[in-house]
Amino acid sequence: MITGFIPDSHSGLANLLPSPAHLSVMPPQHPPRLILASGSAYRRELLTRLRLPFEVLPPDLDETPIAGETPPDTALRLSQAKAEAVANQIGPALVIGSDQVATLDGEHIGKPGNHERALEQLKKMRGRDVIFHTALCLLDSRPDAEHSLQLTNIQTIVRLHNLPDNELDAYLRIEQPYDCAGSAKNEGLGIALIESIDSNDPTALTGLPLIALTNMLRRAGVVFFGS
Repeated sequence: MITGFIPDSHSGLANLLPSPAHLSVMPPQHPPRLILASGSAYRRELLTRLRLPFEVLPPDLDETPIAGETPPDTALRLSQAKAEAVANQIGPALVIGSDQVATLDGEHIGKPGNHERALEQLKKMRGRDVIFHTALCLLDSRPDAEHSLQLTNIQTIVRLHNLPDNELDAYLRIEQPYDCAGSAKNEGLGIALIESIDSNDPTALTGLPLIALTNMLRRAGVVFFGS
């Protein structure tokens, strides 16, 4: 680039510079369309932390585990299936799918749905380690995608305090976490039930591992800072 003076129309340099008609203008780079394939309010809240525009399209999917399927395989299969179900309905986009399976002694722990089942879950889990498998899928359906499918599973080990029945019952009546696998909201008062959390991605337990997700989005060309 030459700066500091403007050549007049009679100078030789002026004849070497391209005319405006020959200048090529690069089209503006628009961020890819980002879709969260989930109806979870918890995942939606977590994704807003990245300050990226996104849409929410919950998939219509049977989430029943397959007989003989391991908990990590269930979570991975469903996270990919959620992303694919939504990607098939829309044009080129980045689609996020996630699924979480909680286990105690290798057995699935589902969403309790009501107070009685939630209390039974907490009684079984107190004083013990519960493993949460949070699978994440980023599906890039753009034609020129370099990484069309990224898939990972984040394991979180949660040890619960050995609390008496009356405290577990009181907690449930306060927070009513009946839509949460494991019957506790770690982002709320449920944190008081927990003795320790072991994970390399702290938001995985809430349902969307943001460290893993930002790594995937970077590979897909998403810019977080700057333009």
